[in-house]
Amino acid sequence: MLIGITGTPGTGKTSVTRLLEEDPYYQVIHLNELIKEEKLYSEIDTERDCVVADMDQVYDRVLELQDRSYTATIVDSHLSHHIADIVIVLRTDPAVLKGRLEKRNYSEEKVKENLEAEALDIILAEAVEWCEKVFEINTTEESAEKTLKNIRQIIGGLRNGDTEELEEEFRPGSADWCDYLFD
Repeated sequence: MLIGITGTPGTGKTSVTRLLEEDPYYQVIHLNELIKEEKLYSEIDTERDCVVADMDQVYDRVLELQDRSYTATIVDSHLSHHIADIVIVLRTDPAVLKGRLEKRNYSEEKVKENLEAEALDIILAEAVEWCEKVFEINTTEESAEKTLKNIRQIIGGLRNGDTEELEEEFRPGSADWCDYLFD
C-alpha cells in the first residue's frame, strides 16, 4: 500500500513521518530529500528557491524503492499526492502556519505563497482530483503524536476495508480558511 502524506510546507508532514520511521511496519520515503539527493529534478528555480521535480523520474524511483513487505510505504512530501492513490492531507490554519514558516527563515514571498496555497486548498484540491482516496487531518492544534494516531487509525481502516466512518471523520474540505484571504 502506497500512501502519501501531503500538505503545504509547515503542516507537520516530516514531524509525523519521522515518528512513523520508528515503527517497523512502515517504510518511509522522504520525497524532497530523495529528489535532491538523486537529482530527480529538471531545473532549479532560483526565483522561488526550489527545484522543479521530474515527476516521471520520481514516480519510477519510488516504485523501485517500495518494499511490499511493509504494511505500507509512506511518501512524505507536498508532492506525494502526485504519485500515490491514497493520500492524507495535513492542514494548518494559515495564522499558525505563518509562524512555522517564518521560523524556517522562508522569504516573505515564499511565506505568502504557501499561506495562499493553504487558504485556497490547493494541495487538497489536487489530491481530490487525482487520487482514489483522500483523507484530511487538521494539525493546527494537534501534536505530532496525535496526528500519528490519526494516521495509524486511517491506515488500519484501509487495511481492514473499514473506511466509512473514517471517510466522514477525516472528510476532505472540513478545514476552510478562505476567510484568511480577506483579512
